[in-house]
Amino acid sequence: MSGYENGWAVWFVGLPGSGKTTLAKGVHEYMYAQGLDVVGLQMDKRRHLYFPDPKYTIEEREKAYAMFVDEAAQLVKQGKGVLMDGSAYKVSMRTYARQRIPRFAEVFVRCDLDEAIVREENRPNGAIIADLYRKALRRQKTGEQFEGLGEVIGVDVEFEVDADAELIIDNTLFTKEETLGKTLHFLDSWRTSV
Repeated sequence: MSGYENGWAVWFVGLPGSGKTTLAKGVHEYMYAQGLDVVGLQMDKRRHLYFPDPKYTIEEREKAYAMFVDEAAQLVKQGKGVLMDGSAYKVSMRTYARQRIPRFAEVFVRCDLDEAIVREENRPNGAIIADLYRKALRRQKTGEQFEGLGEVIGVDVEFEVDADAELIIDNTLFTKEETLGKTLHFLDSWRTSV
């Protein structure tokens, strides 16, 4: 018997530095404390398992996101709740998740680029590459290349907003606690209605 009737996945998407990782961790801690069978999948960490020496090319990014969705789908099939954390800048990436995962929701963590830049700079060593935005903006202005720096979402490529996202929350306007509270309120009602 398939576990799909109990399993579900929520994907926290948005710009690097938008606060999606902090939000996903907060939701995970809350749900785990409630006794729910939840698993957190973070794209930055999973990518290094999929590609031990990542190049961050467009092709590699597409493959990594497909593998990320497939991994989440397998966990959902086992009846688990999966909290996915990854930018997923293309709507097609999230559409693929919707096709593979019957009980799926997208939480778009909206954040102004200027605020995301500040937050990313204050993260220890950057989750992907240190000073991600600063280097991308410098490259855009001067043409200087940086090893390991692929296309940067918000600078080199746009984040594609999906009008069908189940929750769009502006993380520029709210405190971390308010963002977490609003997201948990949404997820509590969403999980019981699907």
